[in-house]
Amino acid sequence: MNTKISRIVIIVSVICLILLLYFSIGTKGQVQLDSGHHLVMGTFARVVAVAEDSGIAEKCIQAALKKIRKVDELMSDYKDESEISQVNRNAAKRAVQVSESTYEVLQTSIKFSKLTGGAFDITVGPLVDLFHSAEKETLAPSKEQIVQAKSKVGYEKLRLNSHNRTVKFSVDGMRVDLGGIAKGYAIDKAVQIMQTCGAIGGMVDIGGDIRCFGAPAGGKDYWLIGLQDPNETEDRLGVGEPLLILKLIDAAVATSGGYRRFALIEGKKYSHIIDTKTGYSSDELASVTIISKNATDADALATAVSVMGAEKGPALIEKLPQTEAILIPSQPKLQLIKTSGAEKFIK
Repeated sequence: MNTKISRIVIIVSVICLILLLYFSIGTKGQVQLDSGHHLVMGTFARVVAVAEDSGIAEKCIQAALKKIRKVDELMSDYKDESEISQVNRNAAKRAVQVSESTYEVLQTSIKFSKLTGGAFDITVGPLVDLFHSAEKETLAPSKEQIVQAKSKVGYEKLRLNSHNRTVKFSVDGMRVDLGGIAKGYAIDKAVQIMQTCGAIGGMVDIGGDIRCFGAPAGGKDYWLIGLQDPNETEDRLGVGEPLLILKLIDAAVATSGGYRRFALIEGKKYSHIIDTKTGYSSDELASVTIISKNATDADALATAVSVMGAEKGPALIEKLPQTEAILIPSQPKLQLIKTSGAEKFIK
């Protein structure tokens, strides 16, 4: 839950999805360019474009990065003038009008809240804030504080008006946190604009949430992405060998887990993934990886399944088309839990 850049660098360097790409000029008529890492959305973004020539590839990369930065400007709760920050300041007093993009994410968030029975809930902000404060004070929240924060949480307290694209809070003290869905949305929009600009293949990675389309240059059939073992020593900064490698084409993958991002309070780790029903972090699963057709869905579902647990989570994923999950329980359990179609994505 620490927001310092140094913590962000550590998180990203060991994030559960480690990109394993082929960075070279490919077959005749195909060029692959890599943007390198760009600090945005509180993490690092990376864009790879495959196109007929380097000019088109570079144009696609710049358009994608511009789109990602725009989403960050709208939806970051760390930027005082973002739309979400304005919503958080004013929506308890009056309806706040937002852009089409922000409204789309809010609507999609409500959809996933209903689908997951509240396991995914962007109104978790007051609980997140409580644990941020507890970490600074090195004092665990009391039960009374948890109850008070929970009274300000609940997606059903979020009022959306589609006629004028406004959002309003029904309870004072509410706060929206789009950390579980905004990166996925930004990735999807970046991929969309790359395709419009002429990319025939590509990959967009924001903090380990990834979407690939087409194929890498050089005659490769898939984009290869390594999944890290979350039960490795937490202080280790090296990447090490992946637990397994995923092979993706025209798909997205997102991983959620509290093994790297957590608050250490009175010697106990509290994951950044909070179950709004209990008010405490979800610790049953060390990591949840979701494979889906788009990054928005994968991002939201990874958070939701982390909260739902090893039984209810996979049961939900089995009902969703073109969606698979790979779960890694917390120590000392080491066995993988995979949905029925996940194996075909494993190299």
